[in-house]
Amino acid sequence: MRFTGTENYVATEDLKMAVNAAVTLERPLLVKGEPGTGKTMLALEVAKALDRPLFEWHIKSTTKAQHGLYEYDAVSRLRDSQLGDERVHDIRNYIIKGKLWEAFTSDTPAVLLIDEVDKADIEFPNDLLRELDRMEFYVYETRELVQAAQRPTVIITSNNEKELPDAFLRRCFFHYIRFPDKETMERIVNVHFPDLKKNLLKEAMEVFFDLREVPGLKKKPSTSELLDWLKLLMAEDIPPEALHGQDAGKIIPPLHGALLKNEQDVHLFERLVFMSRRKSNP
Repeated sequence: MRFTGTENYVATEDLKMAVNAAVTLERPLLVKGEPGTGKTMLALEVAKALDRPLFEWHIKSTTKAQHGLYEYDAVSRLRDSQLGDERVHDIRNYIIKGKLWEAFTSDTPAVLLIDEVDKADIEFPNDLLRELDRMEFYVYETRELVQAAQRPTVIITSNNEKELPDAFLRRCFFHYIRFPDKETMERIVNVHFPDLKKNLLKEAMEVFFDLREVPGLKKKPSTSELLDWLKLLMAEDIPPEALHGQDAGKIIPPLHGALLKNEQDVHLFERLVFMSRRKSNP
């Protein structure tokens, strides 16, 4: 089976090729790109398109590689032993399966998402090398070897917060999701808002891409923020002419809080608008 995109996810040709290459090579697909470009959503849509179960492992700064394999709940076992619970005689009752274990033992080939791998400690990727290579790991408490019955498709996302080790990169197929151009962005918007008026879409797209070009922005607005903004414009019935007016770049767009997410960027944009107005009205 090949990934060709879905009705709800606009995938470029190079992204579809990357997914299918990773499936063919049986290697993890490492996906990087700006926040909000659909990296996490990709795994959900690949699972849907290939009709495979999805297991999601969302990484935090405190996450350890062991958490993805299994955890031994010694505290619960101690408590049960004090209460005389018969469960204590079988240590398996206190082994909590991680997402890798669940994906490895899935009845059908699965999709495993390891989301935002760069949030964890620098040693985290290295600690998973053997498990992702051999698709197996050892459970010391029960003395059993857990092996993947059917190799899952592994999709790993990163926001480039940390550099990933070379040994880890060597085992992955890499793809960088570039920020969508205007044509691709319009296709994405049409998926989410098929009834959006063309005039409003045209003006909103111009404002959005102009805003992304503003030099010095701390955080450029992303695809997800554009979709939030469009949803608000539709809900408030904002007319197209309220976005740009006659002089592009000389008004602050309504509901700009959906696009600009910190006070530095808002102040920067307000200063640029003010300077632009002064030049046009000497």
